[in-house]
Formats: sequence, C-alpha cells, structure tokens
Amino acid sequence: MKNVHQDTARQTRLRALREVALTRFVASKLPEGRWSRRQWAQASVLASIALLAAALVPGMEQAVGPAGSQLKSSALSLSIPLALPSADEEANRPDAGQWQRVNLRKGETLSALLSSLGFTKNDVQAFTRHPETRKELSKLSSGTEISVMANGANALQAVRFPRSEGEVELVRKGEGFVVKTLEAKEETRTVVLSGTVGRDLMSSARKAGLTRQNIAEMTDDIFKYDIDFDSDLNAKDRFSVVVDQTWKNGQLVETSPVLAASFTVGHELHTGFRHVRGGKAEYFSAEGRALKRPFIRMPIPYARLSSGFGGRRHPILGITRMHKGVDYAASTGTPIMAAGDARVKFVGRGRGYGNVVELDHGSGQTTFYAHMSRFAKIRVGQRISQGTVIGYVGSTGLSTGPHLHYEFRVNGVYRNPLKVTMAPPAPLSGSDLVAFRSETRRAMDKIRTVEKIIYPGSAKVVVASTTAAKQPSKG
Repeated sequence: MKNVHQDTARQTRLRALREVALTRFVASKLPEGRWSRRQWAQASVLASIALLAAALVPGMEQAVGPAGSQLKSSALSLSIPLALPSADEEANRPDAGQWQRVNLRKGETLSALLSSLGFTKNDVQAFTRHPETRKELSKLSSGTEISVMANGANALQAVRFPRSEGEVELVRKGEGFVVKTLEAKEETRTVVLSGTVGRDLMSSARKAGLTRQNIAEMTDDIFKYDIDFDSDLNAKDRFSVVVDQTWKNGQLVETSPVLAASFTVGHELHTGFRHVRGGKAEYFSAEGRALKRPFIRMPIPYARLSSGFGGRRHPILGITRMHKGVDYAASTGTPIMAAGDARVKFVGRGRGYGNVVELDHGSGQTTFYAHMSRFAKIRVGQRISQGTVIGYVGSTGLSTGPHLHYEFRVNGVYRNPLKVTMAPPAPLSGSDLVAFRSETRRAMDKIRTVEKIIYPGSAKVVVASTTAAKQPSKG
C-alpha cells in the first residue's frame, strides 16, 4: 500500500512539473493587457492543446520549459526521447523519483526556478542556502541546465548542477544533506530543431540551434536541387531538422550532421534523410532516391547566363560559329565548382580559352571550364567531389569581360549543359530500403510531433514532387 501511495504522489509531482512547464509555454503565446471574449476563447483552445500534448508526448516537460523563451523568435528544440537515469542509478538514490531537466532563463535565479516548479519556500531555501554549495548556486548563469528530483512525499529530494570538473548532486538525507561530486559524463540526445525563415534563414537557423555545418547540409546537400534559397522563400516558411547532440557537464559539446530534415515552402513539404550506403553517407528522399544529382547546372553561384549554347557571332573575332558551351557572367574571383565527382584531367592554358580546367567524370562524360583568373589547389589525376572549388572567374584568353565558359561533353560530343539529362543514381532497394524506411518513419514522426506543438492550426501541406531523372535549372 505504501508503494501505491508513493507512486501516486510521484505522478502528482510529475503532473505539477509538467503543468508549470506548460504555463511558461502558454504564457509566451498569449496577448498582454485586458483580453476580449475572443482572446479568452483562443486562450482556452491553446491551453487545451498544450495540456493534451503534455499528456500524449513523452518528455514534453523537459522540452517545453527551456524552449519557451525561444518561441517568440520562432525557434524551438525538443529532446527525443526523454533521457532518464538508469535503473542502477535510481536504486542507489533514497526515495528515487524521476529527474526533471530545466534550464535557467535570462535573469532567473535558482530560487525562482525551483519556486516556479511548485516546491515550498522551506524546500527552496534549504537547498539554495546549503553552506557547501550556496556560493556556486548563486552564480549559475542563464541557460545552465539544472536537474531536480522530488521524493514520494512531493518534497524536493535532490538538485544536480554542473561544475567544471563534473557535476554536483545535493541530496536530502534524513534531516541533513549529502553533497556528491559526479564525474563528467557525455550524453547523446536526439533532438528536433525547428524554426521559421523570418527575415534571414541563416540567423533563424542559428537561433534554432543549428550549427553552420548543419545549415550548409540543409541548403547545399539536401534541398539544393528543389528549393531556390534566394527567391523561393518567405518569412513564414518553416524548417525542422533532426540531429544528435552530445552534452557534457550541462554544456553542448558536439552536434552531429543533419539526420533528417523537412522544409515547408508555401504549402509544399520537402524532406530529406541521411543514410549510409556502401560506407558513404548520402541524403535520400522518402522513397529512397538519392537527392544528390550527378551534375549541378551552374558551376558558379549567383551568376547570370550571358551566352547560350549554339551558333552565335563571336564577340571578338566577329565571325559566326558554334558556341560549344554556355557563358556565365560573374565578378572576377568568384569561385568555380566541379559540376560532379571527377578526376582532374587537365589544368593549364588552352589557347583562346585562357586558363582552363578539364574534368573526367567517367562513362565518357567530361566538363570544361575556361577563362579562369587563377586555379585552386588541384592537380592532374586528383579525385575531387562535386562542389569542390577548382578555380576562380576571370577574363584570360579571348574574352571581353570576367565570365566562365562552361562545356559539357559526352564521348567527345558537345552537349547543351542546360538541357542534358542524366540517369539518376540507383535507388535504395531490398533490405537496405526496408531499414531506411523504418528510420525515416521514426524521424518524420518526431518532426510532425514537434511541428504540431509549435505551429498549431497550420495549413495542410502536400509533399513536393521531384523528378529523379531531370535536374532543375538552378544550381
């Protein structure tokens, strides 16, 4: 019977902690001042949604608390799944309950945080004024992660906070306290980082918690071929990514590459998922098709097509002849990228073409880049990846101004780089596809759970269609 009462008390405490965390979340979304009837109705609906989410979503109490302040800037991260102490750790603690992770908000003291979680004034003072830890607890900075535990009697049982060499655990034992120093341990958490584009995608993504590398993966590796990040986006478009974060001593020390991502542009949903095939990590669509195209259209970013493929009057020689490639006008020094994975075939001077680089992509396919101002650090025979910088825009050779002359050849035959189509890489199949679909299903479930909480009432989206065999015109 005692165990039943203790379990009931623990559940009561967990519900209280959850409701306090949700109060922070709901408060950040409600208007200030005197409310109209309509605002009261909206508040009731929002509160109902939040409480329902708390009842259904594991770990909601951990996730919402620290993220509440971020919602105003349209950025949120949720830890999935909820990390709990191991069974062995719990067995060694008196009246073992469940650890609740919370973060100090800007300007918030530990006393205020504990009070907001519903602990009594006596409990709060007993812990914050303990002589061995009082000084450290008074100097905790905003954003610091604190763990608290309640016992079966709904009293504050333990507080854990970071220290340079590890963590300190202050535990109630009888009428006194025991101070334990814990060795710093690394913990990996799978999280969903989400936000809206706002005024600037880079700033919004950084605010949501993405690293610069994560942003590059999202824009250059996953959605590069389907979203024009210069012209397609508006402030309300949203993104969500799944990453693994490594924490040590309450501090984030490492973030993994993007494991899964979604980007909603207007009413179209784009998705991409990381999967290792043949020992190499790639990004795939939900159907298991590789997102990376064999070739990119534009080997230089932000360039203007100044001359197309076909017959034309040469601007210097004044005669009409075949223009065997396309020209992109760009500023001197603009980086030029390899259009696809390749072996460097030639680096040097090419008569009227000035400084040129030729790449061999296999299967009889070669690309040619001319009029460079200078070369990047590449050498003949070197294997390079798509997107590797091979040189810089210039005006060497017969040229009227800085630009890139770009050619695409198949078995020595010149092809229009803007129209040539290539067979896509083989999609995933067999057991590899089965494992991939299982991974993507779990990742998308996490993203949907988070987005339903952050963007309640959002318009329905449709999955954007992709054509695997063709490349879009953007680079």
